[in-house]
Amino acid sequence: MSKVLILMGSDSDWPIMKKAGDVLKEFGVEFNVRVSSAHRTPEKTMDLVQNFKGDCFIIGAGAAAHLAGVVAAHTVKPVIAVPINATPLNGVDALYSTVQMPSGIPVASMAIDGSKNAALFALQIIGTYDADIREKLEKYKKDMVAAVNKKDEALQQTL
Repeated sequence: MSKVLILMGSDSDWPIMKKAGDVLKEFGVEFNVRVSSAHRTPEKTMDLVQNFKGDCFIIGAGAAAHLAGVVAAHTVKPVIAVPINATPLNGVDALYSTVQMPSGIPVASMAIDGSKNAALFALQIIGTYDADIREKLEKYKKDMVAAVNKKDEALQQTL
C-alpha cells in the first residue's frame, strides 16, 4: 500500500514534484503519483482522496493552487502543499492560495517548488510511528552535517 499520494494539477508539474518521489524512493517509502485538477476533474480528485488508504498527501499546484485545499477539505490526513512556479507571478500566487487556507482546513505549505522538503516532511510524519524511517531520517541529517563540515574543511584549506 502506498503511504504517500503525490497529486498534482497538471503533468507539467512533474519535473518539480519528481524530486519528492526521488526522496521517497531513497527512503524506501511506497508512493503513488496522480494528476487530477481541483477545477477540471473535481469528482476524480474527491474519489482519489476518499479512497486513499495511506498516510499523507503531497500536493503540487500552480496558479490558483486550490488543489491542496480541496484535498484537505475531504480528508483528515495531513496535506502538504508545494506551490508551483507556473505563472508570471513566479509562484507567489500559488503560495498565497496555499498558506491562506480558512480556519479549520489546515494545509502545510512548503516553499515555492519545494517538493524535496515536502517529501522530508511526509517522512517525518511517517517517522512518528515507523522506527525504520525515523532512523533513516536521523542518518540523513547526520550525513548533511558531515557534508557541510567537509565543505567547510575544504574551504579552509584554500585560504
